[in-house]
Amino acid sequence: MSDPNVINSVPAALTAEQRLLEEPNLATECSSVSSSAKGYLVYRIIWYATNVLLLASMFLVFYTVAWDYSTRRYLTGFSDAVVPAGAAPEEKIVAILAWMSDGPARRADPISLVENRDPTDTLNYKSLLQVCGSATNAFINLADSSGLVARRLLLLDSAGGTRHVVAEVMLDGRWIVVDPSFRVMLRGASGQFLTRRDLADPKVFSIATRNVRNYDPSYNYAHTEHIRLERVAFFGPSVRRILNFLLPSWEDSPTLSLLVERESFAAEVASLLMLLFLVLSRISLRWFGESRLGFRTTHIRERMRRAAHAFLTLPS
Repeated sequence: MSDPNVINSVPAALTAEQRLLEEPNLATECSSVSSSAKGYLVYRIIWYATNVLLLASMFLVFYTVAWDYSTRRYLTGFSDAVVPAGAAPEEKIVAILAWMSDGPARRADPISLVENRDPTDTLNYKSLLQVCGSATNAFINLADSSGLVARRLLLLDSAGGTRHVVAEVMLDGRWIVVDPSFRVMLRGASGQFLTRRDLADPKVFSIATRNVRNYDPSYNYAHTEHIRLERVAFFGPSVRRILNFLLPSWEDSPTLSLLVERESFAAEVASLLMLLFLVLSRISLRWFGESRLGFRTTHIRERMRRAAHAFLTLPS
């Protein structure tokens, strides 16, 4: 006869063996679920953080657009007071330089001279109008507001550093050189306006500046730039090489020059680019969450539709 204890022990033994075999699979499943839950949590944190940043960037866009609008309105009023209505382009340049040289008394309060790109400062502080960089900033902003096309020009030394800053103005199809800090339009021997290529000739440069008081003869028009990317640590030279390869004339744009000469405009462009980046990031995150993680959210257009439906539907 068979022993019932032995018979009963067989299923128990098989069950124990089966459990031993299944436990590693259960542990793997638990680990997978735990990892998935962590990934889902990280995704939700990134998703909500992106939405918060998107809302903040939208507010920043509204703020910078209002700031730039008020700055443009201020400059328009300023140029209307300085430049005669209906004046020819050359007369506009002369009027701006005359105002910078002999205009009404300005505030002489101490202010930082380092990298000031706010026209509400450069147009109103005497100390800033005596520095080449901020004087050029004031000139370019007034020129732009009066309908002239102007851009800045950096004169470099042999080591690549900036020695002086002047302006170029489009006049009769040529970019002529104007030096706002010395309040002068540089001319040749016969009185013609000069370009930077003309002034790269030492003889022409000498003739053009011989009657300009205290003009430094070490200024060099042979090495010039419009935008100084080398000042951007690590990335500046690489960015310049890439832009020179893709867009050889990228730095000749007057709009790009205005971008570095007007803080409100630069802030507006930067906020718009940040908003675009965050919108694209949100679209990419939504696609990843819906296609890979099964994360479902109600689209904004659907929320707006529901809100409009609820608002317009009359109660029964």
